[in-house]
Amino acid sequence: MFAEQILKCQNCETPVVASDEICGKCGAKLLHRRVLFGVAKAENFALMAQDNKPDVDSEAEVTGAEANEPQFPSRAALAAISAPLAAPVEPVAEVRWGGFFRRANALSIDLFVISLLSTIMGVMAYVGYKVGLGAHGLVIGGDNTSALFAILTLGWIGLSAAYFIVLHGSGGQTIGKKILGLRVVDADRKPPSLRQAALRWFAVVGFAPVGLGFLWVIWQAEKRGWHDIVAHTWVVRE
Repeated sequence: MFAEQILKCQNCETPVVASDEICGKCGAKLLHRRVLFGVAKAENFALMAQDNKPDVDSEAEVTGAEANEPQFPSRAALAAISAPLAAPVEPVAEVRWGGFFRRANALSIDLFVISLLSTIMGVMAYVGYKVGLGAHGLVIGGDNTSALFAILTLGWIGLSAAYFIVLHGSGGQTIGKKILGLRVVDADRKPPSLRQAALRWFAVVGFAPVGLGFLWVIWQAEKRGWHDIVAHTWVVRE
């Protein structure tokens, strides 16, 4: 009779008989393979029955009903969703008013431009008037120069009115104001209408003999002259 072969339990390394099915010490199911003493234990081994039990410290298993239950957001999440989105606030640009000296310099440039245009218009009117008199055998003399001066005066007034009314009413800038970075605007910070531009021009002409209307710009808080107050306009710097 041969002695039974002695093996080792793959789990606790307790000597067992080859015919044993379960380790008497740890209760692990034995693998029927030869395990020699002094040889390192293989990595593959059978787990004990208690090792297959769920860990008591692990999270509880979610049942099918709980898994299908809808998950609602928290109160803080609902508040964040229901809160209206705040519109971005655009920074308000600081308004810079056109001062007295800057406006005076712009007016000087405009008067120079009008003078240049008036000179061209005067030469053309003189030539046309002279040609017209020559067709009737007349020359320009003391008895007919008054008519020429009247034509030139009306032409200068019409040219000046058209210059300021059209340029202010179309874009808020004359040539002088454009050079010095000024613009005439209404209460909505837009260029004035032609009606406002015309009213402003007539106010300038009306207050011109007084002179105080334009000087009012010096101490008025928003640098407005009387003509600006009448036409509801402002002069701003760009």
